[in-house]
Amino acid sequence: MRYASITDRLADLGSGKWAVHIKAREMAARGLQVIELTIGEPDVPPDSALLAEANRAMHAGRTRYSNGRGESAVVKALTDKYAKRRAGVTERNILCFPGTQTALFAVMLGLVEAGDDVLVGDPYYATYEGVIAATGAGIVPVPLRPEHAFHLQTDDLEKAVTPQSRVLLLNTPHNPTGAVLSNEEIEAIGEVCKAHDLWIVCDEVYEELIFGKPFASPFDRPDLADRTIAVSSISKSHAAPGFRSGWAAGPVDFCDRLLAVSETMLFGVQPFIADMTAMAVSGSFDTSTGMRERYGRRAKEACDALNKFPHLNPVMPEAGMFMLIDVSATGLNGQQFATKLLDEKLVAVMPGTSFGDQAQNFIRVSLTVSDETLQEATTRMIELAGELASTREGRKWATK
Repeated sequence: MRYASITDRLADLGSGKWAVHIKAREMAARGLQVIELTIGEPDVPPDSALLAEANRAMHAGRTRYSNGRGESAVVKALTDKYAKRRAGVTERNILCFPGTQTALFAVMLGLVEAGDDVLVGDPYYATYEGVIAATGAGIVPVPLRPEHAFHLQTDDLEKAVTPQSRVLLLNTPHNPTGAVLSNEEIEAIGEVCKAHDLWIVCDEVYEELIFGKPFASPFDRPDLADRTIAVSSISKSHAAPGFRSGWAAGPVDFCDRLLAVSETMLFGVQPFIADMTAMAVSGSFDTSTGMRERYGRRAKEACDALNKFPHLNPVMPEAGMFMLIDVSATGLNGQQFATKLLDEKLVAVMPGTSFGDQAQNFIRVSLTVSDETLQEATTRMIELAGELASTREGRKWATK
């Protein structure tokens, strides 16, 4: 039987990137006490008021078909949110989707196709490669260098631009590095995009989880308004990943054109979830405040503990719910270390290879477990690194 080429393009870009996570879940199902530090799932439930609103809306009959753009209440809430960031935003600048992932998929489908290139900072979130490949376009990695705290450099961006480049997929605050771009950096990146007539698609899902720095976005700049699409959701900000409620905010012409794509894909989100999302976006909740404090504190404590030992080099994130650790001094790359850590110490982390070539010597650790659990996981990482170092030293002596 014959299949469409998309199945070949995405064959290795789905759950394969989460192989360590899947294996850890299988081990846990067998009764092993695995510490799971793999996925970005908030460590608290959504605010009870949001759950009550979703429940109220369901029982009020808000379970019928919606429309392609989004329910009026949530579209208005999002319009108000983005109008505070940039003057002139109207409801025609908003499209609703079931989560940021679906928003990214639809946006890319509306901007690029076979023969086009999409520029992406490397490391990059694990699904970016797939949403680009699904369109037939090519991914062009732009190195995010540790010596620059993984902040995108305009020189590297300029060098990466090809004649086929159509989009820069930007992520700030960044996953997996936690880097947060400044307004000055956004301005410089925007100049490159204007010079090469590039769209900017900015994934801003960690906007509410920045540790003490201001948030900056190309969406907020009037000079970039005609080329920027911001995507986000309530998954991280309101600890509601399972509700799958996200959106895209962009130029009117873009949204008008993409509306048919959205309607063809899914024709609307669930009205009762839209009502909950409208409350989340327009209301005042302290969910993200608590997460921001905990994740920042846990990252600092883990960095302090790891920095006392020579073989693991943590990167203090500027935002988000993850931290990277350079494991190259152990003699292993990120994939090898993650596999060994799970098999021998029952700690599951994501190998950096799931996030591109630039992260191959890193592991990504989730900060969404209790302080005590993260401390225990850190201890086990240090134990493994020490054992690997001892083995390497023993081999050196044996060859003398």
